[in-house]
Amino acid sequence: MAGEATAGTWSYDGYDPAQERLREALCALGNGYLGTRGALPECDADEVHYPGTYVAGCYNRLVSRVAGREAENEDMVNLPNWLPLRFRVPGGAWLTPDTAPVLGHRQVLHLDAGLLERRTRYGLGQGRALTVRQQRVVHMADPHLAALRTEFTAEGITAGLELEVEASIDGGVTNAGVARYRDLDGRHLTHVHTGTGSGNGTVWLRCRTRTSDIRIGTATRLAGDAAAGPVAVRHGHGRVTQELRLTLAPGRTATVDKTAALHTSRDPAISDPLRAATDRVTAAPGFEELLETHLTAWDQLWRRADIDVPGEPGRILRLHLFHVLQTLSPHTADLDVGVPARGLHGEAYRGHVFWDELFVLPYLNLHFPEVSRALLRYRHRRLERARAAARAAGRRGAMYPWQSGSDGREESQRLHLNPHSGRWLPDHSRLQRHVGSAVAYNVWQYCQASGDAEFLHTKGAEMLLEIARFWADSATWDESLGRHRILGVMGPDEYHDAYPDSGRPGLDDNAYTNVTAAWVLTRALETVRTLPEPRRRELAERTGLDGGELEQWEDVSRTLYVPFHDGVISQFEGYGDLAELDWAAYRRRYDDIRRLDRILEAEGDTVNRYKASKQADVLMLGYLFAPAELASLFSRLGHRLDDDIWRRTVDHYLDRTSHGSTLSGLVHGWVLARARRAETWTFVQEALRGDIADVQGGTTGEGIHLGAMAGTLDLVQRGLTGLETREGALWLDPVPLPELSSYGFAIRYRGHWGVRLRMRHGHMEIAVPQSDRSPIDVRLPGRAVCVPPGRTCRLLLPD
Repeated sequence: MAGEATAGTWSYDGYDPAQERLREALCALGNGYLGTRGALPECDADEVHYPGTYVAGCYNRLVSRVAGREAENEDMVNLPNWLPLRFRVPGGAWLTPDTAPVLGHRQVLHLDAGLLERRTRYGLGQGRALTVRQQRVVHMADPHLAALRTEFTAEGITAGLELEVEASIDGGVTNAGVARYRDLDGRHLTHVHTGTGSGNGTVWLRCRTRTSDIRIGTATRLAGDAAAGPVAVRHGHGRVTQELRLTLAPGRTATVDKTAALHTSRDPAISDPLRAATDRVTAAPGFEELLETHLTAWDQLWRRADIDVPGEPGRILRLHLFHVLQTLSPHTADLDVGVPARGLHGEAYRGHVFWDELFVLPYLNLHFPEVSRALLRYRHRRLERARAAARAAGRRGAMYPWQSGSDGREESQRLHLNPHSGRWLPDHSRLQRHVGSAVAYNVWQYCQASGDAEFLHTKGAEMLLEIARFWADSATWDESLGRHRILGVMGPDEYHDAYPDSGRPGLDDNAYTNVTAAWVLTRALETVRTLPEPRRRELAERTGLDGGELEQWEDVSRTLYVPFHDGVISQFEGYGDLAELDWAAYRRRYDDIRRLDRILEAEGDTVNRYKASKQADVLMLGYLFAPAELASLFSRLGHRLDDDIWRRTVDHYLDRTSHGSTLSGLVHGWVLARARRAETWTFVQEALRGDIADVQGGTTGEGIHLGAMAGTLDLVQRGLTGLETREGALWLDPVPLPELSSYGFAIRYRGHWGVRLRMRHGHMEIAVPQSDRSPIDVRLPGRAVCVPPGRTCRLLLPD
């Protein structure tokens, strides 16, 4: 049965092997440091099940032979599996849902508690049954701990039933969770050793990654109740196993608790990861006390990130928020990590950092600004690597990679597999230079929301300056146009990577790239001019910035070329010359055309020939910028962008987009909400259901889409309210959406904790908690109000 939700749970009834990978991803548990998929502990990795445990920022690089050439890839490593716990009647087969009769199965994810519960009833024959109930946590208070409680109850017995239980740490794991990567080497762990700890019931496993040489220590403690016999330990084959026997009495439940600790050599304040793990698991309290502190930590998180949306949309948003908090929690603020596009939930995209932070940080800025700052520091630490990449490309400034991992080099693969044709094809996605603009946008948005002038004047200014410098140096003057142009790039629409029949990859004058580059240059100029004089002098001395370069930025920011065709913004120069696709014919021939590029390639054609987009590209401008700011940007570039031109542009691309990305529905819903169109809710629903319904056809099981999940939260937080943080004020311009007319949330804004905004049928309430902070300046169209701490302001909104 498909995923169901109540107010605080997400549940699945019945065992369905075809849905197991999806459930494992959506029922994964994490705490911002550590994530473990929601796999059944009695099942090994196979075509149905895929247990995986990942630590944020733990990568390893391997070289594989693919299509007759060497391919080097860096992956987020699947670490030793702490979960395994299997059971059987002595002499019988191990009980799993794939090998034994399943009389009942239910899996419940308790969102408020951060707890995964499963209950399975196995048939043992002769009228007997075994009910297995498990509760699992990945601890939110202590990020290095996880725990599994298993309760066994026998039915239909008159005397005691013997049960064998084995609990293991498995170090023989590989990265094999994504089918299209299986031709690549996935053996990331080496030097696997096991041992028995000095603590009662404790065993350990240590290993290291093959090339990054990250040392990993995992330790577990097994404890049974009075029904359990002594624990025996067995070592071998890259795993350590603890064995015990239970005697199940009629009407009685026997309990086994497994507590795990995990450390790596990347962790601060430890000397040895194995010693840290064994010490931590030995000192860890019992399951009930662990659960109590875990629940307290989750309660505090929910208070800071509270969102109140009625009905089914609200339940899905709560699931999305749960997974965002599990991937990027306050623990993340202590780590050197970026935003993994697929969370800590699976191995798709190899755990790499793309531009998804563009959809994630705007939400975090207003709830966990310390986490946003840490994620931006990940980018700043890799600024020198981005400078080196720019130099290698013959450019000044900083060229951030499309895919980033451990050290900030470009991790985009050179080849990718088309599963429709079975062919390995060139991958030009590294030409998406607009990722630098996303970094700059996030710096600016964070500083506007948090008021963190110290960051803006130091690390933020350095990143803005170097990204602006890259754009200015990438712009070439075209005498015939009287404009600067940016050539040979890709936009967010990944379908188009070259002109038809062209011998070189890349496109010219992608509108999204050029407009965001102009925005970066403008913001960098503003930042440099408003810096305190001593800091401005330091920055100029360190970077060689001078007045002539600032003049160049000013010039380029006003003269970048934006192409148009047929009265709408062109996605890139020459887009208007492409052929129209027979969309109706392809929809008739194929059930799903989201990956139209793969379909056409398998037919011997190329999507480069057509006006067809995978996802929002030009329309991303309406996602990033409010209508007034977007019109101002175009005016600065010498173009008029009125409501009619924008609406025609929206219509044009809406009819020519296949939505092959989970981000596409989100962006279209956002843009249509601002254009006040009836189709808004259709796209909002698609964005909400993207992962739970696995609309991309099997991709969610490889890891959730973190950007889309965070983006739906931000759709309520900023999209529908028109909330902007600029010029020291909260700007609001709510959009009436009949399907979502009542909602509320709390934000953290410039030192105010728990500012509550609530929309109710044409009214907006703004409540500022009592504090010693300054009043909040709130701006709405045509009016302004000042809300001091301890006051609630109720505003009537126009129809």
